[in-house]
Amino acid sequence: MRYIKIFLIGIFFGIVLIKSEAVSWYRIQEMFLFDSFHMYGIIGSAVGLGVLLMLAIKKLHAKSFSGKAIILEAKEKGWKRYIYGGTIFGLGWALTGACPGPVYALIGNGATVFVVVLLSAVFGAFVYGAVRSKLPH
Repeated sequence: MRYIKIFLIGIFFGIVLIKSEAVSWYRIQEMFLFDSFHMYGIIGSAVGLGVLLMLAIKKLHAKSFSGKAIILEAKEKGWKRYIYGGTIFGLGWALTGACPGPVYALIGNGATVFVVVLLSAVFGAFVYGAVRSKLPH
């Protein structure tokens, strides 16, 4: 039952990405050329919604699907990890035209070439896990 809820949320997320054109190569190109506000509006809305949900989780002491308390630990102060991580993430996004969430939506929408992007992302996560102890955190 727990996986059905997660599966349905994933389907809803994919539909939102497709309908909002967040997975459109044209919209992503517009964003990187600063030609349109469309993607910035979507990203800003997602960030705002995320802030509201985090505040609600803290205020209401929400629990996960498995019934465990959600504990939000404070992060260490620092800027290096955000600069390095953000740069690598942005370069990957610019090169492939998709960040991790939309990759699944694109594959589900028939753009099977994004299987290569998904496999590359999984490989990148594997490499990160292998060298994580040597990176600035």
